[in-house]
Amino acid sequence: MPWMKWLPWRFFVRKFATSHGFLDPLAVMARMQRFAEPSEVSEPIELLRAGVIFHARALMNSKVIQHNLDWVWPYWIERQFDPADISFIPRAFSITHCNLSHRNWTAVGVPGSEEMPIVDPRGLLTPHYDSWSIDAWVIGDNGENLYPSQRDDVTQRLRLLDGVAVVTQSGTEECSLLSRVWAELDDQHNNCHMRLKASHSSGGWLVVSLRPCNPEGVAFINKISLEGSRDQWLVDGKDRILFDRPMDRHHASDYKRGDISLYLRDDTNETHAECDVGMATAAALFRIEPGETLDTLVTIPQHCPLNRRNAPPGWRANLEKHCAMSVPDDQMQFIYDAAVRTLILHSPHDVYPGPYTYKRFWFRDAAFMIQSLLHAGLLDRAAKALERFPSRQKRNGYFHSQDGEWDSNGEALWIIDQYCRITGQKLKPEWLDPVLRGTHWINNKRLPKDGSLTAGLLPAGFSAEHLGPNDCYFWDDFWGIAGQQAAVAICQREGKAEDAATFQSHADDFMLTVDEALQGCAERLKRPAMPASPKRRLDAGAIGSIAAGYPLKLYEPDDPRLLDLADFLLEECFVSGGFFQDMIHSGINAYLTIHVAQVLLRAGDPRCIELMRNTAKLATPTGQWPEAIHPHSFGGCMGDGQHAWAAAEWVTMQRNCFVREEGDKLILASGLPPEWLSDTEAKRPILFGPAPTHFGTISLEIVPGENPRVSWTGKWHDIPPVIEVRAFGYHPQVVDPDTEQVELKPL
Repeated sequence: MPWMKWLPWRFFVRKFATSHGFLDPLAVMARMQRFAEPSEVSEPIELLRAGVIFHARALMNSKVIQHNLDWVWPYWIERQFDPADISFIPRAFSITHCNLSHRNWTAVGVPGSEEMPIVDPRGLLTPHYDSWSIDAWVIGDNGENLYPSQRDDVTQRLRLLDGVAVVTQSGTEECSLLSRVWAELDDQHNNCHMRLKASHSSGGWLVVSLRPCNPEGVAFINKISLEGSRDQWLVDGKDRILFDRPMDRHHASDYKRGDISLYLRDDTNETHAECDVGMATAAALFRIEPGETLDTLVTIPQHCPLNRRNAPPGWRANLEKHCAMSVPDDQMQFIYDAAVRTLILHSPHDVYPGPYTYKRFWFRDAAFMIQSLLHAGLLDRAAKALERFPSRQKRNGYFHSQDGEWDSNGEALWIIDQYCRITGQKLKPEWLDPVLRGTHWINNKRLPKDGSLTAGLLPAGFSAEHLGPNDCYFWDDFWGIAGQQAAVAICQREGKAEDAATFQSHADDFMLTVDEALQGCAERLKRPAMPASPKRRLDAGAIGSIAAGYPLKLYEPDDPRLLDLADFLLEECFVSGGFFQDMIHSGINAYLTIHVAQVLLRAGDPRCIELMRNTAKLATPTGQWPEAIHPHSFGGCMGDGQHAWAAAEWVTMQRNCFVREEGDKLILASGLPPEWLSDTEAKRPILFGPAPTHFGTISLEIVPGENPRVSWTGKWHDIPPVIEVRAFGYHPQVVDPDTEQVELKPL
């Protein structure tokens, strides 16, 4: 704000800092800003706030963890602080200690609930948002103990029957521990359940431990009370943890005494603990007789007030009409099924790109996730999310989720148009004014045409897509053009011819401006590949410009600018088969790898299948991806440990491999691995559908063999579209609209 420049606070801040021997903070900030293009917002206050909270915890971590390595810590700490482990990160001058090597977790929950308990790779359960956790161990009478977070030989899987459940199993020759975590409703509550089965050949104890930590680090517990019935804990006077039987023994400790794991064999039987530091721990012990299996249930009532009487439709109803896939690759099949459930879980009202670190709203993530909700046939959930868009629009037409980001209007308009096209419905009347105002905002926001390299583009903005310092990113421009084109289509359908003509003129002028800027880049770089912005060299940030090909299709599939960009990224920016984002993430990105694969798919380049397989290999055993993946530990190193945007991209990638729109055509089977089609011993057909498209809904059946047979049935919005069957390794065929089956001929 201009008036802040002359306020005396700047003088006092500078004077205070320099008088105490510090650098002038205002001079440092000014110097840092020189590395970026001048912009209205250097960094959105929302992200600053989130960053402060994140590093406040990480600062607490630095004061607690390294001085108490005799505690039983979550998996990421056990590995990241172990100098013999590949995940080890030296701490040295790092003033904050955060999870940078194993940001992995999997959410459970019920559809429509804001509650998303998370489970880490070793079964640690964090039942409430950003809360303390519950861990389970086995200690033996003979001294043979089992702490899953300290072991490598642990298996974890996601059970998809009647919802989602995370099953974690660990053990030795003498003892074993299995946990199953899920959520469900009863008549009273939305509950998170943890069923534990433990055995020990020599006899011992199942330990259910309350932990003041979670996959991000410390999570304070000040007071723990054991109720008189000895079958429930009360945590900080508000949260209850219920057991299906009374505890045989109970221990509690505070920070000064140390972790309760140090006192499990004591004869004491404390009933409560209070800790002014906030690091109270407790342990409920249940006797395991030699050679027998103990089976017990832990229940944590959730904060969300859902119950069976007021809950929206459950898992079965949500999945009843979804676009199902049946393929011969078990891994790809499992990941697709898991991804669909991830989309359902993360769209209770708004859509969230994650259950924890990213459990908040961005238009950017929402556009991609709602696209995948549509592709998965989850149309009602997509509509429910879109209905919340107008309330986030400012009077000037700006669709606002974060300050200083100029892609949001294009994303909002584009996905609204996608919804109308795929459902075949007209625009909801209450959406028309937001569409008109939002489209005018894009044109009004463009820079003046002053002859500079960025003339006529959108202003420099903060890139939460992590393309680099504030700059005039082509990513924003491409979305702006797509938003204008979407508004043209909407206005034409709504009979708003004058508005459609105005927006078409704006879009044409904007596209011409961008093309001229790209031509300047090509001359400067001596190749057609599109950089991140008009002033940048080619680097990993250029991944943002891939949006022109996917998902926006602003250019033809064989446009040399797109293909050369894809080649550059593949040659210079891929690690272990996936796109490595140097900017901020410093990790392999599943969702950005798929963006490149989508451009290759449109171009008919079979390398898209290789990228798809590589992405599948990077998934966790529960079928999830963190936002960015450590190139050595292959655990999460950035963002949410369950990145719902990545799951969304997997759904859309599979869908586009079976059926995708290209202009006025539907392209079928264009991304399927050739060996699926040629398998003469296949025992069942490949199935996909019902799949919503711009032209209506289609279901496919493919019978593999020497001459695979592709058949389909469609329920079209209007006249049947032109259909082309274009499978790798077979002659492409454009078929008559009335045809519903073809036999493929090998090349």
